[in-house]
Order: sequence, then structure tokens, then C-alpha cells
Amino acid sequence: MTPATRQEVLGLYRRILRIAKTWRSAAGHTEETTREKEYIRNEAKTLFRKNKNVTDPRLIKQCIEECEARIEIGLHYNIPYPRPIHLPPMGLAHKQGRTLRHQEKLRKISKPIYLKSHDEVS
Repeated sequence: MTPATRQEVLGLYRRILRIAKTWRSAAGHTEETTREKEYIRNEAKTLFRKNKNVTDPRLIKQCIEECEARIEIGLHYNIPYPRPIHLPPMGLAHKQGRTLRHQEKLRKISKPIYLKSHDEVS
């Protein structure tokens, strides 16, 4: 990891912790705000620790893009949790076998960038 990339990653981590410190839930309830702040901190710790040994520059860039996307979506919608995708379950497959494998491939490709790591951790 280059020093510039390291600084970018550490800057994202600090930004997330600052967001968690000043976070207010959409409903405004104290207990909900506390729960969402804790979720933001735990999610950041978990994902940053999981990816600390990534050395491939392309994967590092993908992780940075995912982090930035989740930050922007969270701030825009005022929801710290990843937004779900709405695809019909097996809506494109008609038969079992190859078509089913093709359907699974399409679902994996269509997954938004901000959900790539969420399924692996949750």
C-alpha cells in the first residue's frame, strides 16, 4: 500500500468515526441514535479490520469506493444501514441447471457496490 493510499484509508476511517460521533437518527429518539452510532462504529471496525491485509491495488480501490458510497448514501438518506436491493427472487430463471447458475451470476453482478462487503460480514 502506498503512503498516499494509506492516508486516504485512514482519512476515511477518521471521517466515519466523526460521523458516528455527530450522528442523529431520523426519528430523533435517544436510544435509536445511540444504537445507530454504535452500529456505525462497529461496522467500520469490522470492515477495516477484515480488509487490513488487502494488498492488491484494485481491491483497495474497490474498498475505498464502497466506503465512500456507503458514507454518501448514509448521509443522504440519514440511514446508517445499507440500503437493500429489490430484485425479484429468481425472477429471470425459468428452469433449473444452467439457467439457475446464470441467474445467480446475474444477481451477483447486479449487486450495488455498497453491498459487496455487507453480506460477507453480516
